[in-house]
Amino acid sequence: MLQNPKKPRYLSLLIIAIPLAIGLFSGCKQEDSDHHTSWTHYGGSPDQSRFFNAQEITKENVSELEVAWMFPTGDESPYFFSPIIVDTTMYLMGKNSSLIAVNVVTGKEIWIHANLNGITRRGINYWESKDKTDKRLLFTINNTLQAIDAVNGQSILNFGTNGYVDLREGLDRDPTSIRRMQAMMPGVLFDDLLILGSAPGESYFSPPGYVRAYNVVTGQHVWTFHTIPHPGEYGYETWPKDAYKYVGGVNVWSEISVDPDRGIAYLPIGSPTYDYYGADRIGSNLFANSLVAINARTGERIWHYQTVHHDLWDYDLSPAPQLMTVKKEGKEIDAVAVATKHGFVFVFDRVTGEPVFPIEEKPFPKSEMPGEESWPTQPIPSLPSFTKHEVTLGTLNPYFPDSLKQVWNNRINAAKSGLYIPPSDKYETVMMPGALGGSNYGNTAADPENGIMYILTQEHASIYKLNKVEPPKINLSDNELKKVKTMYATTCKTCHGEDMSGGVGPSLLNVGQHVIYDEFRSTVINGRGQMPGFVHVDEETLKAMYRYLGGNPATFNFRRNAETNTPEGNVVASGGAKIKPDSTKGAPMSDYPEGVEHPEARYTTEYGLEWPGLATPPWSSLLAYDLNNGTIKWSKPVGQDSLYVQGDQSKGAPGGVLRKGMVVTSTGIVFATAKGGKLYAFDAENGNILWEETLSHESNAQPSMYTINGKQYLVINATSNFAKDSYNHSKKEGALPKGYIVYALPDKK
Repeated sequence: MLQNPKKPRYLSLLIIAIPLAIGLFSGCKQEDSDHHTSWTHYGGSPDQSRFFNAQEITKENVSELEVAWMFPTGDESPYFFSPIIVDTTMYLMGKNSSLIAVNVVTGKEIWIHANLNGITRRGINYWESKDKTDKRLLFTINNTLQAIDAVNGQSILNFGTNGYVDLREGLDRDPTSIRRMQAMMPGVLFDDLLILGSAPGESYFSPPGYVRAYNVVTGQHVWTFHTIPHPGEYGYETWPKDAYKYVGGVNVWSEISVDPDRGIAYLPIGSPTYDYYGADRIGSNLFANSLVAINARTGERIWHYQTVHHDLWDYDLSPAPQLMTVKKEGKEIDAVAVATKHGFVFVFDRVTGEPVFPIEEKPFPKSEMPGEESWPTQPIPSLPSFTKHEVTLGTLNPYFPDSLKQVWNNRINAAKSGLYIPPSDKYETVMMPGALGGSNYGNTAADPENGIMYILTQEHASIYKLNKVEPPKINLSDNELKKVKTMYATTCKTCHGEDMSGGVGPSLLNVGQHVIYDEFRSTVINGRGQMPGFVHVDEETLKAMYRYLGGNPATFNFRRNAETNTPEGNVVASGGAKIKPDSTKGAPMSDYPEGVEHPEARYTTEYGLEWPGLATPPWSSLLAYDLNNGTIKWSKPVGQDSLYVQGDQSKGAPGGVLRKGMVVTSTGIVFATAKGGKLYAFDAENGNILWEETLSHESNAQPSMYTINGKQYLVINATSNFAKDSYNHSKKEGALPKGYIVYALPDKK
């Protein structure tokens, strides 16, 4: 591994293994069969492998699968929920964001806990005590952690404080100023701990994404891993002084994997804010964009590897790290592998963090942005990449009409494209893959004992161009603009500065994008802290000022525990634990803390996601990566996308796999969903399609699998609408309603 001689050694040291941990864990061997015979976790098991050990469905009979039963969701909302199955009960979501318990044999509803608006969209956790007398579902909702009795569906009100834990606390920010914290993923269970990531947002000054663990019975906070190190912690020197006070993100917003026998959790950590301009975070920025192995009981770091230094491309780690036994050069290695958005696979010894395949630090272009210091090198694995890394005139979408081809010929000629080209304010940067490309969450699975990782990948570019953050230009009438300027000059300018960038008071730039109108109005009229109230300001002027600051007074204002309609069925409870309203609400952080050095200007860009089919198809593929020898065993296009395709739109081109899911079976089948309502069964050995189904609705959730009385079932959530660039199969005769479809082999007569 190359090191940069101009940088301190601690910035180049990417792997640290604790000798004690090696001795403690090296004698353990995970027995995969013990962890893959049920589906009680989001990804099947704590290792998130999506691997299922059962023998009934085979390559020879998979084509005989038929609908055994289905559970309609009862409304038109799309649900992204991945069902879990415990004994004879399936837990799913439907009927106005309600948790529903269903019998897995008959599909009959057992109970409904209604109106859980704001619940984590993609899944929940199930835990039971060793004597099985305490069974509970744990989930996040409206920035809180809550628990429900898995047997009767009632909220457990002695959990936390009055039934909930406030996840905004303990994040180096005023809790009442945090608007968003919970992740869309459910976290992962280890023993009596729930390990949670977060999704604090991607704007300047978003909260930090610390990883935390809570006791599943009491709700007590047990440990925190500071993803942005505090003074004295490892990695603190890879940031500017006091960066943890203003940098946000560096969060696990996706899937955490756990080796339950060793007690190690593997964290795929995301990018720091701001994603595309890092002049206020000069350094390599540990533990952003890093795979970190931690002690699941204590949260202590065992080892780490940073896959992107000083990220400027939103190349955060999002797929679940896959835990496998790799047979390399005659030696068995318990490994962990992680696929990335930019199309690489990194493989490490699960205990020591040593790379199983070589990784080389290679030089890349320097940023030309003022104040920016892009990292001079980036780690490139020796394993083959599974995506393109450039868009050229020769790789443009062949389905583009001639008029669009000419537009893109001009744009490509004026832009820059290629791996790790830093964003600029002078020209467009066409990144392939982009922020939603490559392998994303839900897009990896494994055959753990045989060292094969399965990857769903997408050729999705992003187009970036940085723009300086300026006060928002709002279309106000001449009269409104006059009122705003008069109000600002007479009541605001002295404290907030001539250009709204701050002085005695904080910056007001874009404050309307962070503070809801009710809070803005209350602050102006009633005052806050040293700021006096201005009761004389009329409502019309207040709304005009709010729009001038980037807000929309008509935007829906989120209310915790909002009252909603109760669905039909056996409703046993509604709304979860009642959350106490904040007595005061602080404004979200909008400027650097006093005394912290920072760049004069800030820059932002759009995500640039409006051209998903920019390059040649296939736009999405499923591939089998053999990590015993570091080769791609096979790759097959998946999904159906009618984007720019002329003629019969139902045929389309292969593409659109993003954020779907897989199930891998011990009989050598890979079930996968893809865009266009596609459901496939692939031969795990060669990628041949053994069975294919077109669903009546899109599936945007992780499939599940279970067995009961020796019979094996596949569960597909088909509740999403088809996009405009897909053929709408819900209009076909005989189409099923939105719901959870359960497939099985026909009963033997």
